[in-house]
Amino acid sequence: MKTRGVEMKIFFAAAGVACLWMTLLAQDASQKQESRTPFMVSLTDLKWVKLPERKGMQFAILSGDPKIGPYTQMRKVPAGTDNALHSHSSEIKNVIISGVWYTGPDAASAKDFGPGSVVVMPGDWMHVSGCRAGTDCVFYQEGKGKFDFKPATEQHRNK
Repeated sequence: MKTRGVEMKIFFAAAGVACLWMTLLAQDASQKQESRTPFMVSLTDLKWVKLPERKGMQFAILSGDPKIGPYTQMRKVPAGTDNALHSHSSEIKNVIISGVWYTGPDAASAKDFGPGSVVVMPGDWMHVSGCRAGTDCVFYQEGKGKFDFKPATEQHRNK
């Protein structure tokens, strides 16, 4: 009987220490969160860079580095741009701000997405995409890994 009482005291002491530790960790994280400076920038103040391999396209990095890993950025794509069948190695999320962006597994079934639309594409998903004629497309893009553009091979095109 006494052994059980000792075990219970040890259990409650350990639980108390664990609760205290979790409280201190949460408090530390909360303090770090409060001391950070918010990132705020207007669309007109972004530093746009031309994408050399994709004529007319521009981007403005918000966080991370799309050449090496996870990132967030703004993208500008000229009206009338068509991207042939391709994929990306990691998941990409686009939130359309202006213009009409389209995407789908092929040109015939591609759907249009206007301002406010969200498009999440899994890694290695073969698709076409582009910006419909009329207005340039601007969208927020979030990548879970580095950005790449992998054109389809003949094998993919013949499926």
